[in-house]
Amino acid sequence: MFVVICAIIGVTIGIFCPFHIPNTYSPYVAIVILAILDSVFGAASAATNKTFDLNTFISGFISNGILAALLTYLGKKMDVDLYLVALIIFGTRLFSNFSIIRRHYLAEFGTKLKKKFCN
Repeated sequence: MFVVICAIIGVTIGIFCPFHIPNTYSPYVAIVILAILDSVFGAASAATNKTFDLNTFISGFISNGILAALLTYLGKKMDVDLYLVALIIFGTRLFSNFSIIRRHYLAEFGTKLKKKFCN
């Protein structure tokens, strides 16, 4: 519920306080958003397995965002595309967590269908 409330607040702020992100910061923002989405999908995946821990979520949320921004910053300074590392890792984890969530709800839906039609 905490995640949903925060998402609603974030979307509301984004809609009513639109701002332009300068091109120099756009890679940082994109990678940080991906890292944050990874944390949110990880939390949802943990919630489906009933292993969700708020402290783990908050620490992962903050540390993933900071790590992604630092990788992007260091990559820019060294003239190496280190943001691609964060992009690949967080993207892979995002899809992995999404597939865990999907499988959980498909199994739950299948169980409900079996109870409804097989009994």
